[in-house]
Amino acid sequence: MAHPHAVWPPALAPGARVALVAPAGPLGDAVELARAEANARALGWEPVVAPNAMARAGYLAGDDAARLGDLDAALRASDVDGVWCLRGGYGLMRILDRIDCDALAARPRALIGFSDITALHLAVAAHGPSADVKLVTFHGPTARGELTPFSRDSLARAVVAHVDSCGPAPGAVTLRGGRATGRLAGGNLAMLAALAGTPYAPRFDDAIVVLEDVTEPLYRIDRLLRQLVLAGAFTGCHAIVFGHCTDCPGQEGGEGHLSLADLVRDVADALGVPALLGVPVGHIAEQWTIPLGARAVVDADEPSLHVESPAP
Repeated sequence: MAHPHAVWPPALAPGARVALVAPAGPLGDAVELARAEANARALGWEPVVAPNAMARAGYLAGDDAARLGDLDAALRASDVDGVWCLRGGYGLMRILDRIDCDALAARPRALIGFSDITALHLAVAAHGPSADVKLVTFHGPTARGELTPFSRDSLARAVVAHVDSCGPAPGAVTLRGGRATGRLAGGNLAMLAALAGTPYAPRFDDAIVVLEDVTEPLYRIDRLLRQLVLAGAFTGCHAIVFGHCTDCPGQEGGEGHLSLADLVRDVADALGVPALLGVPVGHIAEQWTIPLGARAVVDADEPSLHVESPAP
């Protein structure tokens, strides 16, 4: 089977205009928006704050029309070079079928965010320019976050320099040894499972699957993984790379109890693929930016994950 060609968006060079949008959950206060603007400027970009960036409607960053309007305006704007989501939370599923992904396909630009933003990454993947061409989007820190030097460097390597944004993972645990090459896919486990059975369902053929989650008890992680297994999402995948499950009770296991490592290893063993646990991905201070759709090589014995740079 032929695998889709990955198209990287243009690099976000100094002076790039980057839209700051909140398509899911709301910001906590004006301090977070100010930090997001400062983060953009620290990377050499000019922040363009969406009109409804500070809106709130319960657990959403404004009503559906406001969030969709801000996101579509950024995707359609001829003078916007990238879109950086202010935060995750929840909300993208409510507008997913109305987002103008064709505008991004027509003029690729960097799209950055993680957690609930996984839904947006999947929507873009489902609406590539063609079946043979898929856009690279970036599973990376949200704009409001306090970027450590590690996270800022990985983000810049991914979206500015277009070089390997990952590397050795000395803190990771080898669950199943081996080496594999594939396209990078995945994101937040809960969002991936929530979209199974929809037009945006994840498909991990030819993929190194990168996963993370937050505040999910271990039995729910088990259920989410099993849902994706039963949906056939993992069919044809080449490796599983789990980052962190932050504030997930019971993940260490213990006598008479399964651990997160046990659950991920079970899936990897059934698929016969290499697997790592604990790479710097997820709701953590120091995280890699993952260029979803790009080619990469994982070595579960080393352990490491290396992203292939786009062809010049």
